[in-house]
Amino acid sequence: MYCPTCHNEDSRVIDSRSVDEGQAIRRRRECPECGHRFTTLETPLLTVLKRNGVTEAFSRDKVVRGVRRACQGRSIDEDALRRLAQQVEDTVRARGASEVPAHEIGLAILGPLQDLDEVGYLRFASVYKQFSSADDFEREIIALRDRRATL
Repeated sequence: MYCPTCHNEDSRVIDSRSVDEGQAIRRRRECPECGHRFTTLETPLLTVLKRNGVTEAFSRDKVVRGVRRACQGRSIDEDALRRLAQQVEDTVRARGASEVPAHEIGLAILGPLQDLDEVGYLRFASVYKQFSSADDFEREIIALRDRRATL
């Protein structure tokens, strides 16, 4: 870790603490060269393996954009979208893998979105599950109704 003051490549860890319910580590560091103290926040890298084989860093903003697009024209609160994205990230990180297939991200979105907005869920599911006919929508609507009846 480079010192932000003198750019020395070395630093000494003075204190470490778990933050964000164990999702990150806050470290207090000191530069042995100039004595400057600074704080770092370290989080494990989570990458998404896309269908075409390319990997990219997981982005909550990308989840929010996709769900917002599915819920376009619906009265969905921005805070609810951010909470959903955080819930998706927590679900994916709980699996313990540092690289997650994009398919699993989509599955992690479907459950919370179904609870947030059924119309948005149907729109998202139609793209994610590649609906090809009205029958696909009908089957999904029946499943939604069945789920609602059991709650």
